[in-house]
Amino acid sequence: MTSPNPKSARIVAAIVLNQLDPKYDYAGPILNEMLHQTNEKQRATDLVFGSIRNRFAIDMVIARLADCPTDRMQSTMLNTIRIGAYELIYCPQTPEYSIVNEAVEYAKTVAGEKRAGFVNAVLRQIERHIKNRQSPLSEAPTEKTLPQTPSTGCEFDIEILQNPEYLPADYFSCAFSLPKWLISDWLADFEEEKVRQICFGSNRRPSIYIRPNTLKTTIQQLSDKFRQANIDLEIVDEASMIKIKAAQAVTELPGFAEGLFSIQDISAAQPVQLLQPQLGWTILDFCAAPGTKTTQLAEATGDKAKIIATDIDSERLKKVKENTVRLGLSSISVVEYENLQEAAAKIGLFDYILLDVPCSNTGVLAKRPEVRHRITKETTQKLTITQCELLESTKALLKPKGKICYSTCSIQKCENSELIKKFLQKNTQLKLESENLTLPSPDKFDRDGGYAAVITKR
Repeated sequence: MTSPNPKSARIVAAIVLNQLDPKYDYAGPILNEMLHQTNEKQRATDLVFGSIRNRFAIDMVIARLADCPTDRMQSTMLNTIRIGAYELIYCPQTPEYSIVNEAVEYAKTVAGEKRAGFVNAVLRQIERHIKNRQSPLSEAPTEKTLPQTPSTGCEFDIEILQNPEYLPADYFSCAFSLPKWLISDWLADFEEEKVRQICFGSNRRPSIYIRPNTLKTTIQQLSDKFRQANIDLEIVDEASMIKIKAAQAVTELPGFAEGLFSIQDISAAQPVQLLQPQLGWTILDFCAAPGTKTTQLAEATGDKAKIIATDIDSERLKKVKENTVRLGLSSISVVEYENLQEAAAKIGLFDYILLDVPCSNTGVLAKRPEVRHRITKETTQKLTITQCELLESTKALLKPKGKICYSTCSIQKCENSELIKKFLQKNTQLKLESENLTLPSPDKFDRDGGYAAVITKR
């Protein structure tokens, strides 16, 4: 329910950013507490996540054109400028006068005339140096243009980026607000055009995809239900999913409470699809929370498998129970992690184990933009130790001819193909059946990145 005195999207975004340190916090919970105070929920969400996603580039522009390092600016003023700069650079349809004027008025309210004058001066300076807020990338000078989409960018009248021909890691890092070490890793693993695609995929405004609960409805029936509620959509035949074209509050979509669907990215659905689980199997989902893949397993097996779902995080495990109940699934037993061995002893060995391990999240940077502010090469390497330990701990629970599906939402080789290769070299009783790497994509049916490998016990 919206407040009787609603705030603008910009004010809500500023309040959220003032409470957020992306190195430690996630914006979602803070934003959700604030959204009831505005009538512009979609826009406030875009301003928050867009400002976080593009922060490195925005701060570079501010520091360059204000001739003042951002770390010397008062944080409330800086966040107000960041939101204004984000709109000037990445929201070309929004009028410039409204961007600057509201930023200045908000600054007056929270910090007084003097600091409001500084906000005005910085945003006007950025505005003056923008030659074209939406230029075709094929025509605009690369060093003067910050990319917005695969086809357009914001063109400045001065060079603000490095030459990608000579310094590709520096260029991609600055243009897409991503850590340089991460770009360097991608350039070592993929061709430069693939890296460009990954960057655009990592900075896109991610779409909402609906996975119909086939035990209760069909994709056509659910599409008709949405259309009757005037929801613009598109059916993704290849994934048997529905793309919602305009941002929506998921819990308010028709059929949510009745358990007619789940939200799941196209790429996130692939590990279960790769496995093709069968009716009657005994299945362990070892890192189950929040249960999106667990419920996908149940639906894929007609709710006629025996599925154990567990997770070391007992609070997040509650979400598995909630989703199971909402979707009306009876084949899933949610087991606390400390009780897993006891439950496994009663069931015996498993036909299939889904191991969706904790990872660096480098495939889902569009949805989790804060990750780019905290991820390091060292923390990524440390994660591989945990991932190997989880693989080792599950292999003893597998039947002969049984399968482990190892999956991540990372696109780093050290967490994926290299890790699996090393694991199989040590465990010769297991063999690789198949593996699949999906890169983030900004295409019409955009998607996150991720990896899945199916391993079979000999």
